[in-house]
Amino acid sequence: MYAVIETCGKQYKVAEGDVVFFEKLNSEAGDKVKFDNVVLVSDDKKIEVGAPYVKGVSVEGTVVANGKAKKVLVYKYKAKKNYRRTQGHRQPYTKVEINSIKMA
Repeated sequence: MYAVIETCGKQYKVAEGDVVFFEKLNSEAGDKVKFDNVVLVSDDKKIEVGAPYVKGVSVEGTVVANGKAKKVLVYKYKAKKNYRRTQGHRQPYTKVEINSIKMA
């Protein structure tokens, strides 16, 4: 069984037991989180697609950790003009373990 959920402006395919990296959520490690915006849910027999969301289905998980991803370097320069700029960025994330997909 798997589901496609929508959170943080993106869609994620999740199944029970998966560990997923979401963009930063307002939750601490050990907190329970519930995702109600389920776009698609599938058991082995049928697929149910929402318009826009499937009613009565939710995905529950536990926050494992919050952190930052590896640094991405952005380098800008203009040829022959002695113009060089380096900037780094580390995207914050929330690591969530999916516990269950509940259907009504």
